[in-house]
Amino acid sequence: MTTATVDEHIAAHLGSLPDESYAMSRKSFEELGFGLIPYVLPDSVKQVLSDEIQELVRTGGVRRDLQLKETGNSHRKMRNVNAAEIREHDGWVDAVYRSPALREALSKVAGEPVKICPYLPEQYIITSLESRGDTHGWHWDDYSFAVIFVVEVPPLELGGFVQTVSGTSWDKEDPKVFQKLVDGVIRSHELKPWDLYLLRTDTTLHQVHPLLGGKRTIVNMSYAANRDDDKNISHETMEELFKV
Repeated sequence: MTTATVDEHIAAHLGSLPDESYAMSRKSFEELGFGLIPYVLPDSVKQVLSDEIQELVRTGGVRRDLQLKETGNSHRKMRNVNAAEIREHDGWVDAVYRSPALREALSKVAGEPVKICPYLPEQYIITSLESRGDTHGWHWDDYSFAVIFVVEVPPLELGGFVQTVSGTSWDKEDPKVFQKLVDGVIRSHELKPWDLYLLRTDTTLHQVHPLLGGKRTIVNMSYAANRDDDKNISHETMEELFKV
């Protein structure tokens, strides 16, 4: 398998799955804005993705520690590798992200077409939480969907799990994050290494619970819906996150 044939490899794997494989993920996604989809990639692809992501973190990761006013001054304490650096590497992350077979599978779970994100800096990002207190605080994303591949994650008792509040909306001028946490239902989702999950990121407030130990490394791949074409999307949080 090479990066040039990764879509064929994914397509062959997905072609062997029964249609009912998607049912539980689709139901969870419809109800919660969160659906586990570990079955959409074969282990061979997960392995090369994992190896590449860990290499990029070692060679290009930059520490960030900031608060973003557009998401209620929630914290970002992490090491990350931005989309430009990943794209320059021209490896497995980009090949998997662009796989038509993968997008077809995601569309089955989402119940609507899942499209390449038009804003290059948001297409993918590698994030590593590596120190006690590291977190990706409460936030929404600009585009409708994100697929997260979990390279490594600590045991549940050490944090690093995902929390969500579905059916919410993002006003960047007045996000009212705490009010939405009080008014909504916070759900927590346990994850294991090599899990994948689909998030409805524009209407699901979400965070990664702060680490108490261990390490959490992921790649986040953002995708768009047809409705995103009509949105007036600005990119303040991404620009602030990657400010030098």
